[in-house]
Amino acid sequence: MFDQAFLTGVDGVTEVIMVRHAQPDINFEGVVGDIIDPPLTEYGRMQARLTGEALSLKQIDAIFASPLKRAMETAEAIAGHHKSLEIRILDDLREVEVFRDVPPDKTAIEFVGRELLLAARQRMLDERSWDVYPYTEPSRDFRKRTINAVESCIARNEGERIVIVCHGGVINSYLGHIIRSSYDMFFRPAHASINIAVAGEGRRVLRLVNDTHHLSAAEGDLATY
Repeated sequence: MFDQAFLTGVDGVTEVIMVRHAQPDINFEGVVGDIIDPPLTEYGRMQARLTGEALSLKQIDAIFASPLKRAMETAEAIAGHHKSLEIRILDDLREVEVFRDVPPDKTAIEFVGRELLLAARQRMLDERSWDVYPYTEPSRDFRKRTINAVESCIARNEGERIVIVCHGGVINSYLGHIIRSSYDMFFRPAHASINIAVAGEGRRVLRLVNDTHHLSAAEGDLATY
């Protein structure tokens, strides 16, 4: 009974390894256009390298990634250990588009206003819904595109092990869907953290959340958020 319920010891199960991108070089006080697609920091490249090494001994059948630079750089560090695999880019794996309707040459404070921005941030602490932010992609639309994107990856690779390199919001969207969480963010994934779900027999099961063991190195604990 429990094997079937939790997909343990069951044949034909698809393992979905969801990796959050490593630390990006981002200034949240800057203009919106610069916040959308930053590259990794040097620290982030170290995190990505460690993640690639941690997954190097696993049989991986496909690697998918968000098109944003921070996800692509992290995916490349993983794919470098699996020369026969090409990174498949899925646009719908991109992060939730907070302030997407704000002009790219404006800061959020300039366009939205300090008071409204502070009020939205306070609401986010309690409600954990992207809908609290004005000029932002609706939560329902975000969940629809990201859950469908992950499910399409599973459909292409039934019974295999796949890696999906994406974003904290995307990981929360899909894993929250599995556990039926009402929050858009029910936990905060660390940069380059590993999260695992399995799919089979019409069910989806959460297996591992926010693993950062691989980020412990001679330099110390490299986990960041």
